Amino acid sequence: MKLFFTSLILLLNSALAFTQEAEFSLLDKKTIKFPDTKAGEILEHTFHFKNTGSIPLIIQDYLVECSCTKLSYPQQPVLPDQISELKLTFDTNGKYYFQDRIVELKMNTKKQTGKLRLKVYVIPQENKK
Repeated sequence: MKLFFTSLILLLNSALAFTQEAEFSLLDKKTIKFPDTKAGEILEHTFHFKNTGSIPLIIQDYLVECSCTKLSYPQQPVLPDQISELKLTFDTNGKYYFQDRIVELKMNTKKQTGKLRLKVYVIPQENKK
């Protein structure tokens, strides 16, 4: 009987460990719309998020389709209930008209990814002759 209860406790403990996970909760809108901007300017925005999970959140990397978009993220794990930030930078140099960028975060969450988005209309520079 003692072996049964010991086994049951170990089984329940293992089941609880599998349900523990980090959870990325964005505190802001996931899409930022910048005002119309002249080409050549650098745009910046800070997103705030919270780890609402039960284990530390680790952002491993991010993917974006253009090197004009950069993201600074915490290099250390974000503890449960801790708030942190992501700093997005978009270089409009050489970009014209409507720009729409999606940044995909690689994390240790259940979905393993999260997405941020920026939109801006870039006004072309006038040709100088």
